[in-house]
Amino acid sequence: MPTGKPLHDGFVPGRYAIDAYGGGGFRFADMSHKGSILALPSGIRAWDARTPADLTLDAFAPVMREAGAFDLLLVGVGADLAPLDEAVLWGLREAGLRVDVMQTGAAARTYTILLGENRRVAAALLAVG
Repeated sequence: MPTGKPLHDGFVPGRYAIDAYGGGGFRFADMSHKGSILALPSGIRAWDARTPADLTLDAFAPVMREAGAFDLLLVGVGADLAPLDEAVLWGLREAGLRVDVMQTGAAARTYTILLGENRRVAAALLAVG
């Protein structure tokens, strides 16, 4: 994974494409970050979730706070596809979110493509090794 400036205070304002992923982190906006991220309309922030088991409704609280600012949430659940807990999925849907769960690589690529099309998209991405 390329090196660069660290994620400042766990938050970088603005919308940025994901340039690279792997090695336990992500590269975007000429910076790199080790760990999982939330790519939201307000910016990209560090995310404490590490495994699919960490994907609780509480973990998605920052996402739900911005629910009206995007139309689709892409959830990257790691290197292997794993379903979201049914209660979490329904909680996100009840908050008005349309959710698509996929492997992190697919979610990062899809997010970048949709962002490039100026679509209203957000992503919750677990880091992969």
